[in-house]
Order: sequence, then structure tokens, then C-alpha cells
Amino acid sequence: MDINSIKQEAKKEIDQVKRLKELEQIFRKYLGKKGEVSLVLHSLKDLPEKERKEKGLMANKIKKELNELITKKKNEILLTDNKSDNQEWIDVTAPGILPPQGYAHPISLIQQQIEESFQSMGFSVIDGPEVETEYYNFDALNIPKNHPARDQWDTFWLKNLDLLLRTHTSPMQARYMEKNNPPLRIIVPGRCFRHEATDASHDVQFYQVEGLMIGKNVSMANFKGVIKAFLKDIFGPKLKMRLRPGYFPFTEPSFEIDIMVRQAHHKKLGQWLEIMGAGMVHPNVLKSVGYLPGEWQGFAFGVGIDRLAMLKYEIDDIRLLYSGDMRFSKQF
Repeated sequence: MDINSIKQEAKKEIDQVKRLKELEQIFRKYLGKKGEVSLVLHSLKDLPEKERKEKGLMANKIKKELNELITKKKNEILLTDNKSDNQEWIDVTAPGILPPQGYAHPISLIQQQIEESFQSMGFSVIDGPEVETEYYNFDALNIPKNHPARDQWDTFWLKNLDLLLRTHTSPMQARYMEKNNPPLRIIVPGRCFRHEATDASHDVQFYQVEGLMIGKNVSMANFKGVIKAFLKDIFGPKLKMRLRPGYFPFTEPSFEIDIMVRQAHHKKLGQWLEIMGAGMVHPNVLKSVGYLPGEWQGFAFGVGIDRLAMLKYEIDDIRLLYSGDMRFSKQF
């Protein structure tokens, strides 16, 4: 078939086509790498120079015309209102399908409530490093080497370095007091790590919030008022709280804080549950940061954010908090 016959046949097929899929087949048939026009162009190399030049100009002209016809036909098909196999009709007035959305994690929700509660009482929210030095994690908090209290913290030590994953947020007490003059009020929320067996109430990682208030006449009475206001913000105005004697190397005196469990499905409903530790900042800690114990005093406390979340939302297994399961987090 000569080039003019190919042109007429192609124009006829292009004119009759109704679908993009069929138009694509026509393009391949005539203009593809192995199409009829392309084969004609490839065959020109065997012709004499004069004839090759004449037929080459004609073939390229026809190739251009067919390209223009196919493009025009493609635009006509796309503009048609009929729904076809090659194009899905879109109703632009129909409501869209919303993409799946994430949900606030219960730890994030509780941490936000904690921060709002303490900020309303004049506390600043401070951040600290998760990778700590031995000095700030222990020594500056009155826990020197070989002190038996170190056994209470199952520490992750970093290999070949004098560094560790912090076992509590308390190191920020020393770090902050070193660089800031009293009086001061801060809380330090953050993640902590301990090398212990994982079960329903323990994990190798957990979130804690540290609190510190230093002033001229800060007393246990101030602490009790602040903590009671905070816990009522989290658990409601009917909260019952009590203080018991305790021991922490960085506070003296030290005490544990219990609350009465009111969650209907909690296994300790109606019983006292230990929820946090606290005390008056030990004089040795004040000395380590350059404060005069006789001039300044204050209280410090630490509470597990995970524990608060589990109590408030009646979660019975801490491992659910770190499961990454959207079915869990979307409940909150």
C-alpha cells in the first residue's frame, strides 16, 4: 500500500472512532514504532536519493496530518457528555469521600490536660534530653555511685559511652536550676526508659511528668494544694487523695500520693491506689546546683502519664498504648 492510500484509510478510521481506547489502537497501527507510516519511512533508505527525498517529505507531511487528526479526535471524545469505557463521568456536585483521619493518642490527650492544668497555676512547660549523663540522672540527684537506691532504676546504658537513656524526668530539676535563678515553677513531661520485664502494667518505655517549685517559703502545704488542684482537673472535683510517707533520695521528707479509684470497671474500685511520688527537695540537690538550702526550699514530684491515662480511660494493659493500632486510638 502506498503512502496516500495509508493516509486515506487512516483518516477514515479516525473519523469513525468513538472511544479513546480505539483511537489509541489506530495511533499504534499507523504511527507507532511498527506502524504503517513508520514502516514506509524505514523503507526509504533503499530508494534512489531523489525519490527518497520526495517520498520522505510526503511521508512526514502525512505523519504530521494524522497526528493532528488523532489529537483533534481525542479532544472531541473527551468533551462528549456520554459515559464510556475510556472515561469515567464525574459529578462535580457530589460530596467527596473524606480520607481516613488520625486520632489523638490517650497519652497526648492526658499530657495536654496536664500542661493546661499546671500552666493555669503559673508553671512553665520545659523539655529535656532523653539521652542523659550519669551525673544528671543520678549524682546531681543525691544518688552517688554504689548508692543502693540506684538499684531502683533499671538503667539502659549506652555502650562505650558515659551516657544512658534517662530513667526518669528528674534530671531536669538539676539542669534547670543550674541555669535559672529561683523562684521558679516548672513541669517536665517526657519519655523515660527502664530495663524491666514487660507486662500489663510495666513497659521498657513510659511517659512521666516531673514537677518542681522553688521559693522562699514553699512548703508541703503548698504542694498538697497544687497537686490536689491538678488531680481534680484530671479526675473531677470529687477526687479523694491522701499522702503517705515514702522514700526518694532526692527529696526529704518524701511521700507517696494515693487516690481513691472510682472507675467502674477498675479491679481496685473503691480502693486506694498509689499514683505518684513527691517530697521536699533534698538540701544536697539544692547545693549541687548552687542554691543555699537555708534560703531556698521547694517540692518536686513525678507522676506517670501512662498511669493517669490508664486510670482516666479505663485501659487495663499498658502495652495497648504502644501497639500502634488505630482501632485502639480512635476510641479517644
